[in-house]
Amino acid sequence: MKRVLILVLAAMALGSCSPPSSGTVLEVWAMGREGEVIGDLVPEFERENPGVKVRIQQLPFTAAHEKLLTAFVGDAMPDMAQLGNSWVPEFAALGAIEPLDARVAATPALPKADYYPGIWDSNLVDGKLYGVPWYVDTRLLFYRRDILKRAGFDHPPRTWAEWRQQMVAIKKLVGPGKYAAYFPLNEYEPLEILGLQAPEPMVTDDARGNFSSAGFRKSLAFYLGTMRDGLAPVTASTEVANVWDEFDRGWFSFYITGPWQIGEFKRRLPPEHQGEWMTAPMPGPDGPGVSNAGGSSLVLFKSSPHKDAAWKLVQFLSRPDIQERFHALTGDLPPRISVCKTPALANDPYAKAFGEQMTRLRATPKVPEWERIATDLKLVAEKAAHGQLTVDQTVAELDKRTDETLAKRRWILARRKEARS
Repeated sequence: MKRVLILVLAAMALGSCSPPSSGTVLEVWAMGREGEVIGDLVPEFERENPGVKVRIQQLPFTAAHEKLLTAFVGDAMPDMAQLGNSWVPEFAALGAIEPLDARVAATPALPKADYYPGIWDSNLVDGKLYGVPWYVDTRLLFYRRDILKRAGFDHPPRTWAEWRQQMVAIKKLVGPGKYAAYFPLNEYEPLEILGLQAPEPMVTDDARGNFSSAGFRKSLAFYLGTMRDGLAPVTASTEVANVWDEFDRGWFSFYITGPWQIGEFKRRLPPEHQGEWMTAPMPGPDGPGVSNAGGSSLVLFKSSPHKDAAWKLVQFLSRPDIQERFHALTGDLPPRISVCKTPALANDPYAKAFGEQMTRLRATPKVPEWERIATDLKLVAEKAAHGQLTVDQTVAELDKRTDETLAKRRWILARRKEARS
């Protein structure tokens, strides 16, 4: 009897050490406003998938990149995450994220043909798909159409020459103390977009800087020319108290920004001024221009033991009805063509230009080091804007910094070439 009691107590002790069966818990990391909103969508997913619970960790965008890298080094990655499109090549190179080609091929509800090609391409690295686009943050022109009309124009610019002509006319109209355009010096995106419009890439296939190309020189000269000729202020956004108020009072008339600003401009500009602004696709060197394939995608991490459950969440968040709700909550643009044709977007005059722009998107250079290169682009261009560097000196400095940043990548490419030969 004593022996039986001991066995029973031992069994009870072992049972108390075993974790209770509570189904699958998905660890998901998301960022910024999207990290808040995803929590509003998850309850429906959990109802549809009763064996799966989703635990969201919201990260600030400013800390997300470092936290993801730290988690990778510490083998503490989540199951899935929202990943900036420009970060996808980096985490693919690290071997941190799962290729998704087979899963997408087996999922008819995620047809590649329903995604804007430029945003889909931003998730392709060496021919493999590593993310499913979640939302698009491409940028284009927000402009004061009343001021443009007073300056003598009845349509937004379609080429750089036309844009320059309009900026000169606006500056003449508004006079001292006001400008035609505003390109904040602490943002690299305006110059990045102009650089993407060049026929040559900013980084070559053999991992070298290509800022000295004729195309980028032309982009840089256009950008710097607006500031050197007084068409745009030489200032950062940190020096502007409120960009919406300054836009409203006509301190500038052209501004390159993203779709999240549609809601901000609607909220922050007085009702009587809502008819004075509009959006337009980016003008290019010789016609309609491309813009950046910005935004975020949904990725699965290789270390996850719950990839199948995480893939169910990817499918859920990619559903057209869920993407419509996500847009309503965030203002983010859906990456799916069919969703952009729904009345909420198709009938919004401010969103129309984004729908057109998304047919002309181009991914940033697909090297893991692009974030660092883009930071150098901002820092060196700021010096040039202040007159400390000429165009020749600027492109030479950018090529030098980029070549230094990509030195290890060139070494890896050389070893791969030797291994194949």
